[in-house]
Amino acid sequence: MKLGLNAGYWGSDPPADGTDRVLEAERLGIDSVWSAEAYGSDAFTPLAWWGSQTSRIRLGTAIAQISARTPAATAMAALTMDRLSEGRFVLGLGASGPQVVEGWYGAEFAKPLARTREFVEIVRRVIAREAPVSFEGEHYRLPLQGGTGLAKPLKSILKPQRPDLPIFIAAEGPRNIAQTAEIADGWIAMLYAPSFDWYYRERLAEGFARDGARGSDETFEVACTIPVALGDDVERAIDELRPFYALYFGGMGAKGKGRNFHADVARRMGYERQIDEIQELFLAGRKAEAAAALPAQLVDDMSLVGPKDRIRDRLDQWRETRVDTLLALADAPTLRVLADLF
Repeated sequence: MKLGLNAGYWGSDPPADGTDRVLEAERLGIDSVWSAEAYGSDAFTPLAWWGSQTSRIRLGTAIAQISARTPAATAMAALTMDRLSEGRFVLGLGASGPQVVEGWYGAEFAKPLARTREFVEIVRRVIAREAPVSFEGEHYRLPLQGGTGLAKPLKSILKPQRPDLPIFIAAEGPRNIAQTAEIADGWIAMLYAPSFDWYYRERLAEGFARDGARGSDETFEVACTIPVALGDDVERAIDELRPFYALYFGGMGAKGKGRNFHADVARRMGYERQIDEIQELFLAGRKAEAAAALPAQLVDDMSLVGPKDRIRDRLDQWRETRVDTLLALADAPTLRVLADLF
């Protein structure tokens, strides 16, 4: 199992220690650094900045939202990043959620699995550069039909560093995880728990078994984002992470099954009653109460918390899971401890 750094997305300002953390990760021999986007900072620009100051570490988007760009524009960014970094780039994609897709991008969120499948296929064709790109799907069509009548299929003028540049997909629902195993090179997991590893292995196996599946269990990478709180007091460490989980379970989406994909993860694990309460509190503006209502066991299952020796023991449990790379949400001092354990 490898160690990566998930640098996330920026808040109202760039994090003061952002570049320092990446440079420290490179110095420590950490495998990869990943950036994200929501509706502020984008996912590609920070990686380009960090990539210019590093030489070894893999650079991934976790995630670039598919509604933020056309498939061709996404492929162009990926081609450019891979050439600049000399083959260190990983394109991580995700559908995001309806509030961001419809509210921020003004795009349709309906049928995210079908949309993702078409999007990935076009991106692969652009990057492979085997022929001018034509595509006729339900959601994407190249070239445009109608318009001036002058459209024609085009082929990228930039040659790829790697025609098979890896594409990872973020997924949480069972159908999405299975499709990811079918069409992608890796899965960006989140809110994963070793106690529920069996469930994810089954969903992945379903995708690998489909006709025409791109890879197999042997070639597929699972990269999992995991919050880390280092400290001698386990309960206090858990409390540090409660606001993070309260936001994801309570605030990202609307109430009800299928309207907050993060909350549905915990519901599948048996926490339906608690998640309903957390959503009620968070959406009513009672965020501290929502955080306090989180079961400590749930936070502990999905995180690395406590003193170094306890985290070492927990890592032994994670090594038994399907996860190949742990993407730590951590500061530089914590990264140093994790790198020592790895």
